[in-house]
Amino acid sequence: MSQSTNPKRILDNEALSIGKNIRTSPQKLNLVAQSIRGVEASKALANLSFSRKRIAFDVKKVLQSAIANAENNHGLDVDKLFVKEAFVGKGLVMKRLRARARGRAARVLKPFSHLTIIVYEKEDEDNGSES
Repeated sequence: MSQSTNPKRILDNEALSIGKNIRTSPQKLNLVAQSIRGVEASKALANLSFSRKRIAFDVKKVLQSAIANAENNHGLDVDKLFVKEAFVGKGLVMKRLRARARGRAARVLKPFSHLTIIVYEKEDEDNGSES
């Protein structure tokens, strides 16, 4: 007997992309992810292109991957895409030692993060309510 398959986590008008093992702390990555949540995909790309944060380059790559998945795998219109979710998960932590005075050592933690971006196609809300 096999287990039942997991239910589908995204809708038909959504696409996602996951970036794993991004070399920064989740707290720093979340600051950049906050700036693109709920924003139109083209504006989010522009914001990330001109951001002064180092990690914005990696976030931009994951967002571009989500947009490409939406276009090629799900057949969505790129011009109507919005960032629905951008959330950060904790990855592994490399532990290193740094030499200190009097023969001691201090631990240096080098954290990694995971980033998931979900984009969705927003339907036109034209219900004939023009005046």
